[in-house]
Amino acid sequence: EDVMQIILNVKGLAVKSYVDDEKVVELDVEGPAEITAGDILTDSDIEIVNPDHYLFTIAEGHSLKATMTVAKDRGYVPAEGNKKDDAPVGTLAVDSIYTPVKKVNYQVEPARVGSNDGFDKLTIEIMTNGTIIPEDALGLSARVLIEHLNLFTDLTEVAKATEVMKETE
Repeated sequence: EDVMQIILNVKGLAVKSYVDDEKVVELDVEGPAEITAGDILTDSDIEIVNPDHYLFTIAEGHSLKATMTVAKDRGYVPAEGNKKDDAPVGTLAVDSIYTPVKKVNYQVEPARVGSNDGFDKLTIEIMTNGTIIPEDALGLSARVLIEHLNLFTDLTEVAKATEVMKETE
């Protein structure tokens, strides 16, 4: 593989950090071997969720020592945002994609509760990379949405005073 392909493979890592601080993980390998995410040396603060993820093949007589920085964040950070002024020569800054949710589907169907058929049933299907469970992803995304939309509820007294949720028996 060329460097670009290896970088793309590294970006496919699913890494879970149990601490808020940045952590450094290491890769120290010798050929011949197929190198996977499971070959990355971590401590108890970092979990490689997809250890079978292929990174690259290293030929006989060759070796590689590399370090990677693991951080927690949200959304997308371009490579420029990951560059550090004090980084050693030869450091490759890579963009970071902090999006554990890979795909979401939803379906709304009519539903009956007792003799009343005026309800809807919402089914949500969430697929993640394994660094977060779907229930937590849904809860976190709902919380983010609520916080963003709360900005609008303070605009008028009518919005504040209106009851929107009905109690069902």
